[in-house]
Amino acid sequence: MLESLCRRALFQFEIPIRYLARPPRLDGDASKWPRSHLAPPLVELEGHSPFADVYWGWNEDGFYAAFDVAGRTTRPQCDPQHWWKKNGVRLCLDTRDARDIKRATRFCHFFYLLPTGGGRRGDEPVIGLHRMSRAKEPPPPVDVSQARVAAHIGRSGYCIEVALPATCLHGWDPAEHPRIGVFYKVKDTQFGGQHLTVDDELGWNSDPSTWATGVLVR
Repeated sequence: MLESLCRRALFQFEIPIRYLARPPRLDGDASKWPRSHLAPPLVELEGHSPFADVYWGWNEDGFYAAFDVAGRTTRPQCDPQHWWKKNGVRLCLDTRDARDIKRATRFCHFFYLLPTGGGRRGDEPVIGLHRMSRAKEPPPPVDVSQARVAAHIGRSGYCIEVALPATCLHGWDPAEHPRIGVFYKVKDTQFGGQHLTVDDELGWNSDPSTWATGVLVR
């Protein structure tokens, strides 16, 4: 029984998220991101190798991230109408890092990102906002069109980048609240899932206490 438990569920992680004086140019190319902004591959605690490199950073204007999936042998397929299926990324942020609260508050945000499937021709990246299960209350209305997203799909993988402005993050105040809750999941039809902390069975989509603490450092 214990052998099947996600080992990362036994820990509370604190992860540095480093400052970006200049936001990265969003073009779907992760090679420009400094290695100092690479998120730790906590999945290795389960004895698995990560299939995606995840980069992130912050400044007073917002939060930035890149998800670089390599080694695929087929082009990723996405369904904006059923975004939880096929290939895509979930990115969750809690601007208050309420680690002891089991249900989401108005400071908890759940974004989903797809590398393709949007636009008139269905070949543009997609970003959307999803309400967390069992949330006490959702964040105030967010104009997700203010967020910027870019993606590049190559022969052996894809990369998706996102810039979330403070206007899309209720309560964003790095000076007063330099500790935030953070979680990601990369879902891939070829490789499976890569989660920052716990897997789907432990309810990350309804319980922000399962996320990691991101420490906004300079």
